[in-house]
Amino acid sequence: MEAITLAPIGVVAGGRDEPFDDDWNTEQAVIRLDGTRFGPGALAGLDAFSHLEVVYHFHRVDPAEINTTARRPRGNPDWPEVGIFAQRGRNRPNLLGVSRCRLLSVDGLDVHVHGLDAIDGTPVLDIKPYMAEFGPQGETEQPRWATELMRNYY
Repeated sequence: MEAITLAPIGVVAGGRDEPFDDDWNTEQAVIRLDGTRFGPGALAGLDAFSHLEVVYHFHRVDPAEINTTARRPRGNPDWPEVGIFAQRGRNRPNLLGVSRCRLLSVDGLDVHVHGLDAIDGTPVLDIKPYMAEFGPQGETEQPRWATELMRNYY
């Protein structure tokens, strides 16, 4: 397979400094677009949406910590071993994170958000408006351990 090269569109400014889990609903941050590549027109109309989907790079993960097999989420012995693609941990092969967060405002090239689970300095690869039609169709299911893990995440 061919390698894919991506350039960040911007960076997370503010919010949490360290990548610890839970309580992300207390965080506010700014996604600051790269002014050498984008003007305010790139964000025109975004403020009509309440939520965003943000794709970002887990830039602080040590490459030696990348996981490609099964493990217990958060190392919890009460939860089953599941493959890296059956969880959303940051030690992923391509170090990609995806988050849904509330859009607070757009100010020039600054996108103010609430609940983004990315830390200060995180390279942002893409921003998309959340549209209900792109959400799951029909009922969703997940194992009990996933519900327990996410109980205090937001």
